[in-house]
Amino acid sequence: MLRSSASRSTANVGRQTVGKALVASFAITSPSATAPAKVQRQQPIGHHHHQQQQHYHSTMAFVQRQPVWSIPQHQGVRRYKATQALDMAAEGRDLYHVSETVHGANACTRTGLDTLGITRPTTLYRNLSYPELLAHEQANGEGWMAKAEYGDTFAVDTGKYTGRSPADRFIVYNPGTETAENIDWNDINQPTTPDVYKQLYDKAVAHFNTRENAYVFDGYCGTSPDTRKKIRFVHEMAWQQHFVTNMFIRPEHPSELEGFEPDFTVINCCSQVVDEWEKLGLNSETAVVFNVEEKTAVIFGTWYGGENKKGIFSLMNYWLPMKGHFPMHCSANVGPKGDVALFFGLSGTGKTTLSADPERALIGDDEHGWDDQGVFNFEGGCYAKTINLSEATEPDIYRAISTDALLENVKLSDDDDQVPDYADVSKTQNGRVSYPIFHIPNYHKPQMAGHPNNIIFLSCDAFGVLPPVAKLSPEQAMYHFMSGYTAKVAGTERGIKEPVATFSTCFGAAFMTLHPTRYAELLRQKMQTHGTHVFLVNSGWSGGPYGEGKRMSIKTTRTCVNAILDGSINDAEFFTDSIFGWQVPRNLPGVDPQVLNPRSTWSDPAAYDAMERKLAGMYIDNFKKYQDKQGDVDYAQFGPKLE
Repeated sequence: MLRSSASRSTANVGRQTVGKALVASFAITSPSATAPAKVQRQQPIGHHHHQQQQHYHSTMAFVQRQPVWSIPQHQGVRRYKATQALDMAAEGRDLYHVSETVHGANACTRTGLDTLGITRPTTLYRNLSYPELLAHEQANGEGWMAKAEYGDTFAVDTGKYTGRSPADRFIVYNPGTETAENIDWNDINQPTTPDVYKQLYDKAVAHFNTRENAYVFDGYCGTSPDTRKKIRFVHEMAWQQHFVTNMFIRPEHPSELEGFEPDFTVINCCSQVVDEWEKLGLNSETAVVFNVEEKTAVIFGTWYGGENKKGIFSLMNYWLPMKGHFPMHCSANVGPKGDVALFFGLSGTGKTTLSADPERALIGDDEHGWDDQGVFNFEGGCYAKTINLSEATEPDIYRAISTDALLENVKLSDDDDQVPDYADVSKTQNGRVSYPIFHIPNYHKPQMAGHPNNIIFLSCDAFGVLPPVAKLSPEQAMYHFMSGYTAKVAGTERGIKEPVATFSTCFGAAFMTLHPTRYAELLRQKMQTHGTHVFLVNSGWSGGPYGEGKRMSIKTTRTCVNAILDGSINDAEFFTDSIFGWQVPRNLPGVDPQVLNPRSTWSDPAAYDAMERKLAGMYIDNFKKYQDKQGDVDYAQFGPKLE
């Protein structure tokens, strides 16, 4: 029997209990020893934050006196399967030892937090190692140890926010600045005023000035030395530093932190809410606000880990094009012969799953750039959905859930082992795991590679119209890149309970800070220069729309992708779709020919024809918004035609 974390015991962890848990974790001297003593369960961390503030201060008073930096690297956790993945993970974590715990009245001055106005904390936990993070997470009572099959994994519950809250995201409109002129101000890039931001910023600083301690992570966004940005996060909680440690580029040597001057700083006050939100013109007591000119951002009221990384991705989507480089919401991998593939797609389309290929090396699973040298990863880890996860269907991701990974909003069994149940989505369909990229055995260590041979546009078609795979001309590729058709999949945003058809320009409208045509033009230039091929792959429904048809199997989708990557799809016979104009293969080894032609999977072909015309009309109507800003080429002519 499973129960929600909200039903678990709400008892706070007292200093004595925390001390026992922490000491127990020190006493374990073998990776195969029993797990650390569990802290008592509490309400999800998104609830009762005022009580928790008091709790964190009292528990961390104990932690501050403990030499947590001396924990042996492999103590305190269970490992169950000796695999190459675990060995590589151990090797990867060994490279991350730059931690510094700064004590004293001048701690903020020594780390540079005083330049933000934060001066009160006397203990700063900076870039904690993975064993240290685990000790702090347990001592703080921030979550639970889950008995994942490949090793004990820390798990947290983020409360009511189990996805991003896009309606609460704002960018400061600073009149007369570069951002004021270039940002595409709309319902996604919502403007707010410098005065509102100052009030929020002062509130964030004042909150940290009530604390005795804070967690500071200094790292990078981007593996390319020419374009990487230095990023600083200031957090209240160890698990949130754990999240950004997984997701961003980790410094490898302490010298990198000497005199570290961030290009951008995020102050995350997740436990605090904006009570005066109506007066400030916000949408709720939650706020995620960026000031590009001030090089700072503040977060209030949401514990969801993804807000940390997606905000910085949006900024990279501003910074890189201003220098002539192409930012991409895509995953990427590279084959044994150096051939690079990009996978564009929104959350839930299979971007992470399909790029984690045992036959290819993973460059990254979500956010990349493309410059004159080739493709490079923005991140140092992966953030994968766990819904219905199994080793049989997604072995790399399943095995990556081991010590140093971090589970979010995944149900655990109600026994002492607390085993993850990825099929139980009663909390949310957007259960997640973040893990450092070295948890993938065949990851590409440079996290940079050459120019892509193939680009795959992933769509989760809720109407059951799109074929499982189609070949696009360069002009059609531009049209479909700007259209970005997919479906919002349940759980990826608040309020989404079932797939809803949507057009998300550049397959990432929620993160695009400039007008879509700016990105489309960069893609056109790159494709033209390097002769890149483009395919559309549907990971959505077949045999009917959502509610009638069935979701495309992962096996079918991966078989289509493999045919693209090994070039065998080019040997197929194609037919041209009469409305959309793309080229659809008649046969592919390993794929039912009937599935390749979506019309033949419907019990009523006339109903399919009507649905295809309906979807084509949606494409046409959506694209009208770009026709005044397309430049020299009218890409609408390369979309579907209803004649």
